[in-house]
Amino acid sequence: MSPRIRVGLLWHSARSGNLGVGALTIGNMALAARAAARVGLVPAFTIFGPRETGPAYVGPEVATRTIDGRYMTGRGGFWRDLGEIDIMLDIGAGDSFTDIYPSKRFAYMIATKAMTVARGVPLILSPQTIGPFSKPLHRAAAAWACRRTEVVFVRDPLSLAAMADLAPSVRTIEAVDVAFALPFEARPRGGDRIKVGLNVSGLLYSGGYSGANEFGIEVDYRALTDRLIEMWTARADVELHLIPHVNSAIPRDDDRAVADSLAARYPGLVRPADFTSPSDAKSYISGLNFLVGARMHATIAAWSSGTPVVPISYSRKFEGLFGGLGYPWLVPARGRSTENAISFITDAFERRAELAADIARAQPIVEAGLERYVAELATSFCAATA
Repeated sequence: MSPRIRVGLLWHSARSGNLGVGALTIGNMALAARAAARVGLVPAFTIFGPRETGPAYVGPEVATRTIDGRYMTGRGGFWRDLGEIDIMLDIGAGDSFTDIYPSKRFAYMIATKAMTVARGVPLILSPQTIGPFSKPLHRAAAAWACRRTEVVFVRDPLSLAAMADLAPSVRTIEAVDVAFALPFEARPRGGDRIKVGLNVSGLLYSGGYSGANEFGIEVDYRALTDRLIEMWTARADVELHLIPHVNSAIPRDDDRAVADSLAARYPGLVRPADFTSPSDAKSYISGLNFLVGARMHATIAAWSSGTPVVPISYSRKFEGLFGGLGYPWLVPARGRSTENAISFITDAFERRAELAADIARAQPIVEAGLERYVAELATSFCAATA
């Protein structure tokens, strides 16, 4: 029997309604298992993440721990469990190692890193977005934490530049989003009609958490969405599918609620059953001919299954990721009017064969990024079990 390595997965999730966070978890587990097998080890995973109530999409062999105040401070909590871990992979929920969210979230991000290091567990930051850090105290704490990692992986060139500014002495490697490795079952794209997917972000359709467009996107997202639906439902050769990717208890953030509302207003839309896992969503997306999406991991699911896709950005993580792939078919958060965005998407739809070719052309970039990550993990796994 091969020796075992006990791998902690910090700020991952086994049951998040945000299928993007789930895609990071399943993708990272697949890559860690690949790295472990390369050096003759069998991984045993423990997920450390926030409280979630959705259905689990990992098996019972994966241990899970809920991070909250009691768990962090109790005698039988995080500190004890760290003693059962050989190495910790911290993915920061993909984009949460920043101070753009409430300070409480940032405090948890720093505290879990600090305790991992203090317990003597090797800490690796898995591929993620780093920053921005606009507050001096937060910036200093983030730099301190990064300097105590074994290595920091970023998923885009903008985060690589952010790390060079934040902590230039830290070994930092640009990889790619681990969700590109999310397993799925490819579905056929045949049929008499063009299958178009529309991943409508409940958050953006509601105008953000406050309704005041705090993301500062320049297109009128609600008007853009309605216009696209009206345009495509008017075409006899198009079958339009709604693709919810975030199931949230917060009504303004719930893709399902806006999908139900749109399906009621436009009876010709296809509203699939809620997806049961990130892989379920990706498998469905793989059968589409074209997707427009505002949830980044819905667009990654399309890209990595070969489906031509136009992401609609609301933060620099989109521009960083797809810019690093040399993929120009993106509506940026700023710089396009609503009319211009509609024209751009319409043009991309007609040229979807070119989009598919651009995806295929950039595939070696993704494969190289994933390989850099797996190779480094294999080396670190050997060191952690020596």
